[in-house]
Amino acid sequence: MKIQSTLILLTVLFLTASLPGQGLERKPSPEDAKVYFIWPKDGREVNKNFIVKFGLSGMGIAPAGIDFPNSGHHHLLIDVDEMPDFNMPLPATENIVHFGLGQTETKVSLPSGKHTLQLVFADFLHLPHQPAVVSEKITITVK
Repeated sequence: MKIQSTLILLTVLFLTASLPGQGLERKPSPEDAKVYFIWPKDGREVNKNFIVKFGLSGMGIAPAGIDFPNSGHHHLLIDVDEMPDFNMPLPATENIVHFGLGQTETKVSLPSGKHTLQLVFADFLHLPHQPAVVSEKITITVK
């Protein structure tokens, strides 16, 4: 996971450095674009290790660094109370997990207790679209 995060960060730095004098411009999202959880559903109880499946409609999946119209990739926010600045690329942290290869599901391992999950769909530079395509925040309980 750390190698993937490092590669994503290097890609963002390279791409933004290659745009001298240009601000980061958020790509438009279609009116009907929606990101959501296929699994787990809000309120579910899950085991310590569980699969999270991402849903998307109205847009397409493209890996980080690949710029196609109306496309991007998923970012999973785990126990994030305050949204990051959507005018900047999403940071890669333990709580903001990037899926820059275009993945649509992942295995998550969390300690026992209540946790929140939320999805943000972002473009080839990890920059959320305008308007942002964000899922509802769900709450799960880990056994």
